[in-house]
Amino acid sequence: MGIIRRSLSAFGLLFFALTTYAQNGGTGTPANGEVRDTTYKIGGEVLSLRQCIDYAMLHQPALNKSLISTQIAGETNAVNLAPWLPQVSASGSLIHYIQQPGNGAVVASTGSTTGTTTTASSTRTSISNSFVPGVQVSQAIFSPELLYASHTAPLLLQASKQVTDSTKIFLVTSVTKSFYNLLLTLQQIGVLKEDTARLGKNVTDAYHQYKGGIVDETDYEEASISLNNSKAQLKEAQENIIPQYAALKQLIGYPVNQQFNVAFDTLRMKSDINMDTLQQLQFEKRIEFQQLNTQKALQDQLLHYYNTQYLPTLSAFFNYNLEFQNNRASDLFQNSYPSSLVGLSFSIPIFTGFARVHNVKKAQLQEQLIDWDRIDLKSQINKEYTTALATYKSNRYNLELLQKNVTMASRTYFVVTLQYKQGIVPYLNVITAESNLVTSKVNYINALFQVLSSKIDLEKSMGNITY
Repeated sequence: MGIIRRSLSAFGLLFFALTTYAQNGGTGTPANGEVRDTTYKIGGEVLSLRQCIDYAMLHQPALNKSLISTQIAGETNAVNLAPWLPQVSASGSLIHYIQQPGNGAVVASTGSTTGTTTTASSTRTSISNSFVPGVQVSQAIFSPELLYASHTAPLLLQASKQVTDSTKIFLVTSVTKSFYNLLLTLQQIGVLKEDTARLGKNVTDAYHQYKGGIVDETDYEEASISLNNSKAQLKEAQENIIPQYAALKQLIGYPVNQQFNVAFDTLRMKSDINMDTLQQLQFEKRIEFQQLNTQKALQDQLLHYYNTQYLPTLSAFFNYNLEFQNNRASDLFQNSYPSSLVGLSFSIPIFTGFARVHNVKKAQLQEQLIDWDRIDLKSQINKEYTTALATYKSNRYNLELLQKNVTMASRTYFVVTLQYKQGIVPYLNVITAESNLVTSKVNYINALFQVLSSKIDLEKSMGNITY
């Protein structure tokens, strides 16, 4: 009867434990190893992934430099197009003759006639003091250089904006991966904390059982060894958090002397891993392809400019001068002699040593280089896409398998622990089950973030990341 009673008690204990396990997911966390809506606090404000990206869009140095470069491109275009507007300048000269030059001709003469001889004396007509202010106005009418500047201005601005877009895409990708890498370590810390707490309880139980003479001393020592190993892994993961926070700070432009926390919902991230893998790759959506198209358009404009470089330049001009002259400096501005003129000027290149012909050939060869770059870029994009797609599918399948492993490992550990307490199995089985449980949870967390990271790579390869 005693044996039957003990067997019924053990069966009842096992049934109660399994019922509790089914309700709580085995170890106090969901069976798939997820942690719901967790915030890890080290001080400062709490930032989600979206908030980190938003912060980076405002404070990241590389992006702000790119935005300033776009503004510089706009100002450069304004400078290049300024010659289309009237060009007005003023000039003047103030002259005082120390010694007046002769005019080289007899302007006025006085003399007398004696017989057949005439005597004459010439006078100087130069003015000692003169001031000649003037205004010059010119207006470009036609110029191949200015036409080229007009046609390339929007393309240059577009190219600068595309550099900014490329920086944004790189920033979104890098911040997301860095954020996920940080969360991966934080999740590992959570698993290792649970493991340490669990092993600490095992050490206590093994110690009391050892003192009670139920188990051998080696069970207590093996439990202590497992606990120390888990503590070492936990300490290593906690130390790795510091440089990972520093890396994320650097990417988003966060002040180095301030701290922030990260908040996330693993269940939501679990639902975000889905992606339509049947989408067709469109090269035009990639920013690199768009940049190459802009470069080709700029090269076309350069070729057109070289082909039209033989055309003349034509401009109109107007000059107005107001001349003041007087031999006495104090009376210089009493009399003025205005003059003005208007006209057209043009310049036609006749022979430039075949420079234009060679420029045209060089531009054509450069266009061929861009065409080959386009072919090479398509091949690179296709390789990147197929690699990212294969990696995503592989990681997704791996995640599903590892999720099942977590469930089975949790159940196995719980049952083996009960069996050990009943003296059915040795402590080595507990160590093995514990190791399998921790490994399966860590592998699942790694797989989850590998799927998220590979999804980012796949979206980037398809040109779906925009901001």
